[in-house]
Amino acid sequence: MENKMKQEEIETLRELIKDVDTAMLTTATEEGLVSRPMKTQEVEFDGDLWFFTKKETNKYDEILHNQDVNVAYVGKSYVSVRGKAEIVEDVNKKKEFWSKVHEKIMQASYDDPNIILIKVNVEAAEYWEQGNLIKKIVFYYKRMTGQNSKTTDINETLELDN
Repeated sequence: MENKMKQEEIETLRELIKDVDTAMLTTATEEGLVSRPMKTQEVEFDGDLWFFTKKETNKYDEILHNQDVNVAYVGKSYVSVRGKAEIVEDVNKKKEFWSKVHEKIMQASYDDPNIILIKVNVEAAEYWEQGNLIKKIVFYYKRMTGQNSKTTDINETLELDN
């Protein structure tokens, strides 16, 4: 039952973000939070989000110091995704997602050691459907805390135990 619920929540989030090309990735700095637009890699969403970037960027350093990130999407719904980011330098993974568009935009090839992937392990997602004031919260993984995430708010909450 729990695995089925988890899969349903992944399907819901996949459906909400599938047609949104650009997301806003928010990282933490010593001065506060910083957001910037990022192109989500077109892969079947399975609970992780993927982004290309370069090592010589602030976001690379910020993720090394604090893995907590937020990714916001605006499409047919407003979606806010919370998760843990990790830097992935695996050449085969980079090759899997690479395209001619990346080569043109980044002025490099996938095997350039300066090119990296940011993998966001989704922990929770909140979404608001346009024209609907009901706020729904989807909890994916409770890796950081084994705590019960029940709330007294009037929001609909769906929970999954890992």
